[in-house]
Amino acid sequence: MSNRKSIMGIMLCLVTAFVVTEALSHDSASVHGYPIVLLCCCTAFAIQWLIFVPAYIFQTEHYYDLAGSLTHITVMLLALVLIPVITLRDLLLVLLVFVWASRLGSFLFFRVKETGSDGRFTLIKSRFWWFLMTWTLQGLWVFLTLAMALAALTSNYKTDLHSFTWLGLGIWAFGFVFEVVADYQKTKFRRDPNKKDEFITHGLWSWSRHPNYFGEMLLWIGIGVLSAPVLTGWQWISLISPIFVILLLLKISGVELLEARARKRWGQNHDYQQYIERTSKLIPLPPKV
Repeated sequence: MSNRKSIMGIMLCLVTAFVVTEALSHDSASVHGYPIVLLCCCTAFAIQWLIFVPAYIFQTEHYYDLAGSLTHITVMLLALVLIPVITLRDLLLVLLVFVWASRLGSFLFFRVKETGSDGRFTLIKSRFWWFLMTWTLQGLWVFLTLAMALAALTSNYKTDLHSFTWLGLGIWAFGFVFEVVADYQKTKFRRDPNKKDEFITHGLWSWSRHPNYFGEMLLWIGIGVLSAPVLTGWQWISLISPIFVILLLLKISGVELLEARARKRWGQNHDYQQYIERTSKLIPLPPKV
């Protein structure tokens, strides 16, 4: 990617974040005249740019995913500290994001340490503007992913917990467990030296070719359902959060990317062709006979 395209990508990330921030700032809490949502957005990008400096100097991507998870936690805690009134819903949202980010961040960090590198960054990390754009994209990812939770935390409208709350919590819990089990099954499979060149077809992976991504999408939908009761007016723009996660995992960095890699590696393998035919692409379904 050229320097010009990378710089344009960085500018596009910042403009997108600014537009969403403006929408979420309506009827939301502020500190000394500054919307808390704006402060959270700036924090998300600032953390990425700070960690980018040593990452570029030492040419390493080992802390990329961990930085993203820690930024999720930092931004949510910042919002919690700054809002004038803290409700049980706010504490619950922060707790759910903390549990998710801690688990995923540590899982991805130790995975890249175990494998030695992340193939996505082989070329990128040696090019300043391209590498900086990936960190800026991560800042946007953090902010957009958290948009609905941040809108709920900073909303001036507060309400008691009700059935909608427990529905959202149930969806989140199911998605979280589904993702954790899927990751555990695949990690255990990969560690078997006898299956180094094979693909996983058992457990949740016999019902879906990407069960971990299904769980990830579901848990963010749960966060959205939990957040929805306290949103008003322009804050409904935060619906971009679960939609963004779904589109990201379906079309950009998730399902399609891994499907292409799998076809390149096992496309001519008869067993893989049969696996594709009988196994749902995303939504878990009983294997076709």
